[in-house]
Amino acid sequence: MLDEFLHILAAATISWILFVTVDILFRLPEAGGVSGASAVARDIEAGGGALAGGTMMGNIVCSPDASAGTLLAACGVYAAGIPGGLAAALMVFVGNRICHDPGYAGTTGAVLATFVVYAFTLAGFAATDFIAGMVIAILTIQGLSHTHASRLLDRLWRIRQ
Repeated sequence: MLDEFLHILAAATISWILFVTVDILFRLPEAGGVSGASAVARDIEAGGGALAGGTMMGNIVCSPDASAGTLLAACGVYAAGIPGGLAAALMVFVGNRICHDPGYAGTTGAVLATFVVYAFTLAGFAATDFIAGMVIAILTIQGLSHTHASRLLDRLWRIRQ
């Protein structure tokens, strides 16, 4: 029981680092790339958060980004191994095009996550550890405190600049 808890905690940390890094490398905090992202960012800023972090959070909410890609890839690997993860990446790509998202953060995150999750399954983790871990990782950015999460993302964005 303790091993499973530790695996989920490790998977949450790995997933968080993966999706935040991909989203920042693809410049999600810079500007609202899809409809609605800027409105979410302004609301978060009005609530005391940081605009750049709010912009990234708005992009996450409004189009499949690396967090969605990572979660879907973990589900795909659980269902069908590497082909399932790559099928999830294709679905994220299609979702991005439907949202008129000009970027590829979600697709890149899904492809990377497919191989990361699969590699960890070879090391004794289960894909379900990453499914649970990714839900926890998303919760830390979108569900606990928009103000604090946006400020953290803003700090990480300034490091990238």
